[in-house]
Amino acid sequence: MTIRTTHVGSLPRTPELLAANARRARKDPGMSEEAFAAVLRSAVGDVVRRQHEIGLSVINDGEYGHIMTESVDYGAWWFYSFSRLGGLEMTTDSRFDMAPPAPGGKVRLAPFSQRRDWVRFHDAYTDPSSGIHIANQRATAFPTITGPLRYIGQDAVRRDIDGLLSALADNGLNVSDGFLAALSPGSAARISNAYYANDTEVVQACADALHQEYKAITDAGLTVQIDDPSIAESWDQINPAPSVADYRDYIQVRIDALNQALEGIPVDQVRFHVCWGSWHGPHTTDIPLAEIVDKVLQVHAHGYSFEAANARHEHEWTVWHDVKLPSDKVLIPGVVGHSTNVVEHPQLVAQRIQRFVDAVGPDRVIASTDCGLGGRVHPSIAWAKLESLAAGAALVG
Repeated sequence: MTIRTTHVGSLPRTPELLAANARRARKDPGMSEEAFAAVLRSAVGDVVRRQHEIGLSVINDGEYGHIMTESVDYGAWWFYSFSRLGGLEMTTDSRFDMAPPAPGGKVRLAPFSQRRDWVRFHDAYTDPSSGIHIANQRATAFPTITGPLRYIGQDAVRRDIDGLLSALADNGLNVSDGFLAALSPGSAARISNAYYANDTEVVQACADALHQEYKAITDAGLTVQIDDPSIAESWDQINPAPSVADYRDYIQVRIDALNQALEGIPVDQVRFHVCWGSWHGPHTTDIPLAEIVDKVLQVHAHGYSFEAANARHEHEWTVWHDVKLPSDKVLIPGVVGHSTNVVEHPQLVAQRIQRFVDAVGPDRVIASTDCGLGGRVHPSIAWAKLESLAAGAALVG
């Protein structure tokens, strides 16, 4: 039995890449776009080689092309999209609070500081010694929609595609072995809106724009991974808590928009990542997977990636004994975590994988991480976790 392996996307950036990105963000005349592209291409080549040497089956560029801030490495999955969508104006703001979307239903997001988990554990989230490492990090700019959203990231996504394709070829890998991550319409829409009439219009406009990114990736033969914390994570960000029925209506708008964005995209080149927000924290207000799993399976994807290693969600493997997975779909469960510095023993990894194999079969499981490792744990720990992932998968059988 051979269990395939992968990860969610973000991997530790090298000091050289972070420094180059910082110089680029400052518009340092010594860091031209050509110079930055050279640093990026070298870094992508190295990160692809390292994944391949570890023994991962489906690999990516570490999301290295998604760095868009000097210090907020953990937010690269989200911040990169602002450079790929036109119709936004960036405003200086010392807060890391997302403004609620425009009115358009019974559910409205609260700013990050008013999340139910953050309110309950306010003393921990505001204590620099608590270990909740994003509590005092702040973005320096925040976007507002001020005009029609449109896609402007053609050059950037082409650079990501070419960098990964080149690195795959250099390592003797097939195009089908590679994936690139992209943001979902629902997550892209979690910004201030001063143009559209309501939340649904914002999400649909994001879908129309992001379709171009998805198509560019899949046209190149790569798999696109849609990162969508808005499906599960938003539950915690709604204060007071809505009814489950109202929340399911809220995420249905996002799922419909994502399927709109995926129209014409080959399903077998799509995987969907849903998570409960990857900050280090208690997560006591996470919505159970069982409440939303049927919605997740509506997404037109071949694989479904989700957290299954951390202490708040590991028990939910039993869901897949109760829910029938369509015969042409695969599960991509997290079996090593991003929210602990403990490196999982390969035997534990194998046990976690076996649970899903028993539920759906070995050919329908791709072992993965809970979420992105870049910026979440120390680089040496992140790579050790991936080594343990590959070693654990080899023990299943």
